[in-house]
Amino acid sequence: MRSFIGLIFVFMSVVGFSQNNFHDFVVKDINGNDFAFDQLKGKKVMVVNTASKCGFTPQYKGLEKLYKEFGGDNFVILGFPANNFLRQEPGSNDEIKEFCTLNYGVSFPMMSKISVKGKDMHPLYKWLTSKELNEFKDSKVSWNFQKYLIGKEGNLEKVISPKTKPYDSEILDWIMN
Repeated sequence: MRSFIGLIFVFMSVVGFSQNNFHDFVVKDINGNDFAFDQLKGKKVMVVNTASKCGFTPQYKGLEKLYKEFGGDNFVILGFPANNFLRQEPGSNDEIKEFCTLNYGVSFPMMSKISVKGKDMHPLYKWLTSKELNEFKDSKVSWNFQKYLIGKEGNLEKVISPKTKPYDSEILDWIMN
């Protein structure tokens, strides 16, 4: 029996664990530190791919207002800068952090710049966009400021269009219920 358990352990070590739940991920924050999503258990989470030079960039203001009003023990917003759409996020992590702080007073957690589509898509976004992985639905990141709403148990619950503003009733209803 011990050898069987040992074989399973070796197999799992070689193959690696896949992320089946949002809370399984660990990413780098904008300062380069590990940010483990298991610390978000019991909270609703909005994941947003962001950009500093986009027509939707003013949504930072609404996101920050939403975070100030509802953020805390039950809700958090995670910003993921990405340069996938017309090179609208060309800056470094330091430049992005400075832009967000100076122009919008962003206080919600910002993560390191990643890719949200293509061959170099970050594993989190593979999970967010694949029904096979998230067990909810397939989606494509259509533009900057697309929103993914994650429930308290770490399950994807809604995909919200980039055009939808942070204070839309669909988002507010989801946060409050």
